[in-house]
Amino acid sequence: MLKSDGSQDEGGGGDTISHSSTLLRRLETLLVQGNSSDVVLRVETPSLDEVKVIQAHSLVLSLQSPVFEELLPSRNGSTLLLRESPDSAAVFDKFIRYLYCGEISLRLEQATPLHKLATKYHVLELQQGITQFMTQNLARDSPSGHVVGWYEYALQAGDITLRDSCLQYLAWNLSSVLLSGEWATMSSQLLMSLLQRSDLILQSEMELFAALEAWIIQNEPDSLIAENALRAVRYAMMPPQELFRLQTQSPILAHYQESVRDLLYMSYQFHSASPLHMAKYFDVNCSLFIPRNYLSPVWGSAWVINNPTRDDRSTSFQTQLGPSGHDATKRVTWNALFSPRWLPLSMRSMYTETGAMQPTRVEGGRPRIIITPATSSADFAGVNFQKTVIVMAQKQGKVVVRHVYNFHQSTEENGDFLAEANLYHRTSDYLIDNSLYLHIVVKPLYQTLITAKN
Repeated sequence: MLKSDGSQDEGGGGDTISHSSTLLRRLETLLVQGNSSDVVLRVETPSLDEVKVIQAHSLVLSLQSPVFEELLPSRNGSTLLLRESPDSAAVFDKFIRYLYCGEISLRLEQATPLHKLATKYHVLELQQGITQFMTQNLARDSPSGHVVGWYEYALQAGDITLRDSCLQYLAWNLSSVLLSGEWATMSSQLLMSLLQRSDLILQSEMELFAALEAWIIQNEPDSLIAENALRAVRYAMMPPQELFRLQTQSPILAHYQESVRDLLYMSYQFHSASPLHMAKYFDVNCSLFIPRNYLSPVWGSAWVINNPTRDDRSTSFQTQLGPSGHDATKRVTWNALFSPRWLPLSMRSMYTETGAMQPTRVEGGRPRIIITPATSSADFAGVNFQKTVIVMAQKQGKVVVRHVYNFHQSTEENGDFLAEANLYHRTSDYLIDNSLYLHIVVKPLYQTLITAKN
């Protein structure tokens, strides 16, 4: 193959002759046939249930792996004995083939053992490639689930990128995770990591409690683990009638009620008193009183925007003023405006006289959402509304959370809203059937006031 590379030499422009694919095929043939092999890799499992013998070449192994470069000089004769776990031994031939050819095909269940081998033998490009494969395939269906297993492995291997990707996927898609077989297999450490997060996306706190109760019944953890998990539930985010039902019908809560009695008592106080009055005496900014990202209609609304690049869109929805029972009958109407080409605030004065909340659409502008209350009210005193826009996407045939954006009034505040999304391309990762699937969540946060003196 002849390619022009645009380089210059004494005779003018230069061309490149490339037969790299032919070279790779010959290297693969060299491995398969074992021609000119100078080392035998004998791969054994601890129980000797599986033994593999591979004819290899020390030059190739040393070039690709610094670990092999150290091991090969110390081999006994022509044989290098390698002891691997059964799952690693099963894919060892794939691993060696990568060292010769620089490519690999793998299935979900092969990702972890191949990552182990790449890590053990310091084949960094393969290690990084498999991490990328795993992070891109978190949503793929598998018979018994794989995200929890990948998280536990990443924690053990010290792969921070994979660990954080798995944890974020579990947190952002928790409702579907709760219904899967993976939930019951979760370790107590992972369970607590999730329970302590405020960015969990699920229908309601009651849904989380029901799943936690099932986890405790199935796993039978020691009392300290169960108590810590139950104390991470945000009981104040449940209406009083749900709390009453839990206290009378939940066997787990009945068994551990003494451990969470103070939280239940504070939750009932939270629902019965005025939040403004309660904020004078208690810290209402602790996790018990902070909502998660609830998808229930009480907290927000789904919004599907067809052909999002076409023009500005608007919608209205209502939420409860706050999670306190004192505010249960109070509603706030919100107006949401989406603009596909919104001029940045720093430039807006050049085009508008009033400046304020009206978007200015120009070529090259970026998508923005602005959310404001339809009317102001004295009831808003002491309440800060955090807005969250959840962007859905379709991966491996499944609708999952693609991104989450938090802001106070406009997505312009965080600067990166849909920054990576090319909404003009039908193949954009952010579009489902050429539509933008959003869910807006309004999270009311009560503000602690000056502590009252006795």
